[in-house]
Amino acid sequence: MAVPLLPADLAMRLALPVLGVVLLQRLWELWLSRRRLRAARKAGAARLIAERAYPVLVAVHAAWFAGCLGETLWRQPPWRPELGWPAAAAWALALALRLWMMAALGPLWNVRLIERREQPIVTSGPYRYVRHPNYLAVVVELAAVPLLVGAYATAIAGSLANALVLWPRIRREEAYLASVPAWRAAFARKKRFLPGLF
Repeated sequence: MAVPLLPADLAMRLALPVLGVVLLQRLWELWLSRRRLRAARKAGAARLIAERAYPVLVAVHAAWFAGCLGETLWRQPPWRPELGWPAAAAWALALALRLWMMAALGPLWNVRLIERREQPIVTSGPYRYVRHPNYLAVVVELAAVPLLVGAYATAIAGSLANALVLWPRIRREEAYLASVPAWRAAFARKKRFLPGLF
């Protein structure tokens, strides 16, 4: 009798370490964002843009995280390599895109929308190709991570909820950025997420 190459409970074994990485990443991003916002405000160089979507976005991401953990622990799904391997690859690409985007923005990166006294326009890194690489990374991550750990309902529900709350946030962000002539000139012909497509 052949021994399976991967244990049937691999999704369960992956859940805690994978979600632990996601949680640490999110907490670090929130810490870094608050620190940068405080510094910019103290220097009188920036102010927070009011957005009703942000608290809802936080709630959606918290519910998505709880859904991933709860669904995996409750259902204890078997490992499905036809979903798991592509999901792992997609998550790795999303993380790489996020790091690339953060490196391009440097100290300008933040989870909040910030109006700056002199708005710098970044056109390097992934911004050479699209307007919102960070949102693309988040969209991919919210679909890939649940598929990796067997939380299939959360992959669908979380992705739909994220799409509903992300749209008004993007519109709010672009309404501000469109008021900056240099941004309009640099990004008018670029797509939001996928070069030449969408």
